[in-house]
Amino acid sequence: MLKDSGRERLSDKKFDSPVRDESFINKLFERLVALKVEFKSVDFRYCIFDAAYLRNCSFEECDFTGCRFINSNLAGCSFNGCTFDYTSFDKTNVDSDILDVGCPGPENLKLKFARSLRMNYQQLGDAKSANKAISIELQATEDHLHKAWRSKESYYRKKYKGLKRVKTFVEWLEFKLLDLIWGNGESSWKLCRAVLAVLLLITGIHTIGFGDPSLVKSYVDAFLISPQIFLGVLEPPAYSKLYLTVIFLIRLIMFGFFMSIIIKRFNRR
Repeated sequence: MLKDSGRERLSDKKFDSPVRDESFINKLFERLVALKVEFKSVDFRYCIFDAAYLRNCSFEECDFTGCRFINSNLAGCSFNGCTFDYTSFDKTNVDSDILDVGCPGPENLKLKFARSLRMNYQQLGDAKSANKAISIELQATEDHLHKAWRSKESYYRKKYKGLKRVKTFVEWLEFKLLDLIWGNGESSWKLCRAVLAVLLLITGIHTIGFGDPSLVKSYVDAFLISPQIFLGVLEPPAYSKLYLTVIFLIRLIMFGFFMSIIIKRFNRR
């Protein structure tokens, strides 16, 4: 049975004085305006802000649980002690400082909050803020997956048990591995480090199999030719086809990771 949600539509309204200890639960604000207004202990739970213009306002201990900000302008606004559980942003101009002071406590809510802001900043073409949101999202994702299979907290042990817990462990292991190789698509430095590790591995195999492990010169010579072997420029006849195939496969994967990082960086601009 469908019932009316009781959401009240407030169109073309304006706050022109400080607001304290007020409740605006489940409202639809259309083209709401406020300029340099102080909001303290205001309850905005489950509200929708559509095309709102709230510039240089300060929000202290306000509750934005379940709120949606759509096509709004929150430039210059400060948030202190506010609650943003299940809050989403869409094409909304908001300072990235909100990521420092507004993230929810639980990791699963934090990653959703950061993801919403990341997508929001990408829509606006704000690459710097998007990168900041991604960093927080990745850290929250790692913490959430780790707690999901290992934490003894009642929430996680009730929600993740049996095969679901094993599946989460596999997801966490995959996340950590990809983070080690290329920072889950966000770190060109980690990718370069992974390539260097591959080159050192090729160096070691070449020295042990075709050089003299007791001589430092053998390691130096092997390291100097390792980039040529990795890139396929040099294919020593003594190498087996299987070994060269493995190197070729690793080269393709690393190149794919590199192109993915480049494309992501350009897409944010």
